[in-house]
Amino acid sequence: MNRKTVSTFHALLVGIFCLYILFFDDAVNEDPVWGDPTLVKTNVAITTGYLISDLLLIFYYWKAIGDKFFVVHHLAALYAYYYVLGQGMLPYFANFRLLAEFSTPCVNQRWFFEVLGYPKSSRPNMANGVAMAVVFFLVRIGVMPVYYSRMYAVYGTEAFYLVPWGGRVAWICSSICLDIMNIMWMHKIARGCYKVLRSAHRSKAGTPQENGKTD
Repeated sequence: MNRKTVSTFHALLVGIFCLYILFFDDAVNEDPVWGDPTLVKTNVAITTGYLISDLLLIFYYWKAIGDKFFVVHHLAALYAYYYVLGQGMLPYFANFRLLAEFSTPCVNQRWFFEVLGYPKSSRPNMANGVAMAVVFFLVRIGVMPVYYSRMYAVYGTEAFYLVPWGGRVAWICSSICLDIMNIMWMHKIARGCYKVLRSAHRSKAGTPQENGKTD
């Protein structure tokens, strides 16, 4: 089974589970630092297994699919998830990060279109590109104010000081590291989407000679 297929399946499974926890797990929402992490642990365990397997594939086939940013991304996430699975802390924040998985299917679909031979200017490819840019922004960039405002609300409370230093570093530093990469990727996606749409618009408009009458 192709790596992209597994990635898409994982993203949909974890993303849906993530939304369920955000809307219906009162224990986690009321106490984002020490709330009952049972469901979150299950979701994070699924992601941890996927990240480890994906890392092994990246290292094994480095010449073909090696990417240092993906390695940093996976290691930062695994470092943070260690504290969730091992000590059950910060369940709300760990689960909230998994919203980002909703952008993965569109990213993977771009690869499938490429393999199938769809040109970048084709309607399916352009529609997927716009959807990818919109969804990526919503679940990775647009949610940042919500995430960091909740983090700020918890900072300095008794629950916060019960988190060991290692857990705080994993929580805060991993979040910043992942979001820096998200901003970089968003910039690339937005530029790529703009170029494709602009190129398609020019092709549709045609040249003056094509649009005018010729004798």
